[in-house]
Amino acid sequence: MKNIFLKLIIILALGSLFSCEPVEDRYSLPSMTLTSSDLKYSAVVTGNKLVLKNMTPEVIPYWSYSDSKGNELGHSNLNETTISMPFAGTYTVNFTAFARGGSVSSSVVVKVLQNDNSLFSDPRWAMLTNGVAGKTWKLNMVAPIEFVGTNVHSSAMDAIYGAVPGSGDWNWYPNFSDISWAGFENKEWGEITFDLNGGYNVTIKQTSTTTGSTAQTTKTGTYSYSQTPKFTDDRIIFNGNLEMLHMNGDYSTSFTFSNVRLYELTATTLSYAAVRADGQVLIYHLIPKS
Repeated sequence: MKNIFLKLIIILALGSLFSCEPVEDRYSLPSMTLTSSDLKYSAVVTGNKLVLKNMTPEVIPYWSYSDSKGNELGHSNLNETTISMPFAGTYTVNFTAFARGGSVSSSVVVKVLQNDNSLFSDPRWAMLTNGVAGKTWKLNMVAPIEFVGTNVHSSAMDAIYGAVPGSGDWNWYPNFSDISWAGFENKEWGEITFDLNGGYNVTIKQTSTTTGSTAQTTKTGTYSYSQTPKFTDDRIIFNGNLEMLHMNGDYSTSFTFSNVRLYELTATTLSYAAVRADGQVLIYHLIPKS
């Protein structure tokens, strides 16, 4: 069963990698050398929509776009895509075309003239960020994690996509002393703040995961919140070298914290799921900073 979970996670990871990163297939790419004058593409702003279109034949496109401060906001390898741009400002769009003979890049600056707050009408935005004012979260040290096991009837992956906490395979450790086996320390782990003040801004104050250390690092940058109908696969994806607030222990190096799946989001709860290589799951619980 563990082998099945491991294969599934590897497949999912590879699928994610090849869906959002530039890929150079030496056997399918045309054998030609490109120059910037060969590139044909468009990046057009209409209202608060940025429409990207590759018109360079027989190449693999790769787009990235950043704000005026140089923060990368997202990327894509689609030939044509439309991106919501809710904030007024100046943005740089980078286009790279890959061929067997190499790659070449070009960039263009575009402007969004006004904000569009209607793009944040979903109440999940207010619960996560408190809008322009921002919202700060910290780890709930009364019930910091849930450990999700498996049995013959279902899997931890099934649990992520719909099980109810406290039932079935979910095993909840409500007191910190109950999870001492995991190697977590009961110390101040820092905080994470999301806001929508002119951008998708995030500030992360993370305590060192080295046992016994209380040193903290503070990083700022941007994130994206991918929302899905009925909260089936909502994700927070951090740009650059940023990670979700987390703790130490044997599991902290077994998975990534830069792309996390939300398990629960309310005005008072922010919980996210992390999947280990063997299919086990940890649910981290955060609460608003008082």
